[in-house]
Order: sequence, then C-alpha cells, then structure tokens
Amino acid sequence: MKTFILFLFAAAIISTSNAQTFTLKSADVGGQFTNQFASNTFGCSGDNKSPELTWQNAPEGTQSFAITMYDPNAPTGSGWWHWVIFDIPANIHQLKQGAGSPLSGIAPAGSIQGNTDFGVTGYGGPCPPVNDAAHGYVITIYALKTAKLGLTDKVSPALVGFMLNQNVIAKASLIVYAKR
Repeated sequence: MKTFILFLFAAAIISTSNAQTFTLKSADVGGQFTNQFASNTFGCSGDNKSPELTWQNAPEGTQSFAITMYDPNAPTGSGWWHWVIFDIPANIHQLKQGAGSPLSGIAPAGSIQGNTDFGVTGYGGPCPPVNDAAHGYVITIYALKTAKLGLTDKVSPALVGFMLNQNVIAKASLIVYAKR
C-alpha cells in the first residue's frame, strides 16, 4: 500500500512538472527591435509595424485576451505605453505582423486598440532618446476572466491597465530592447 501511495505521489509531481504554462512568443522579435518595428516619430524613421505575436496554454476560464507594450525606462516619471489592444476573443491565439495599425483591418474582429502615450490608437514602436541606455519594452499578454472590458478606444492606457489587473487570470511577457 505504501508503494502504491508513493507511486501516486510521484506521478502527481511528474504530471505537474510537465504542465505547460501560459506563454507568449514572437517569430519577429528576439532580443532587440529592428527598424521594421521602430517608431516613425520623435526623430526615428522606422516602419512602425507591430510584431507578430503568438500565445499558447491559456488557463481554463479565459474569456478574452489583451496585449500591452510598455517602456518602463521612458524618461517621463511614469513610463510610456506603446500599444494597448484588448477584447481579443478567447479563440484567437495570434496577432499577425502589422495588426497594431487600426487602418490595416488585420486585428481580430471585436478587438479594440486603445490610446497610447503617443495620443493615438494602435501600435507605436520604440524610439528611445538618443544616447540613453537601451530601453526594455515589455510586451505582455493577459488572459482575462471577462469577454469585454467595457471600455472604448478613447480611454487612457492607465485605465485599461487598471481594468486588466482587475480581470487577469494569468499573464506572460517578452522583453525586447531598443537603443539609438
């Protein structure tokens, strides 16, 4: 009997250690942003395309997703929101490259691209100040317990962040660096 109980305990540990976690990946970006994804404002001349993103192993109960891109190193005292997209349906597990442009029509139906600190909706690529140390841009996927946040594209990124944190089940992030 003791051997059987030990076997069950060992099996439970092994199955738990093999469980997959909620993960965010990108085929487009690795450790550093290239000019393809950099902003075309503030003296930068990038293509301002949002990167392709995929995620897997969303937790049970996920009703929607949201993605943010944030620069905590921006010299503002409060960081800089580069991208906010929410109300992504739970059956979606990828954003294609360029989905951050509201005019492209590539973003999933029903999703909302919120305001950024650039003062517009959609993706705004990195453009750190000249001679600053490399900035780390945190791209985060949120698995949410609600299908809709009940917000529009006009609200501040801080309010979206508040609502995300009120409804998050799990999140996963990538950090990508940029320097000029």
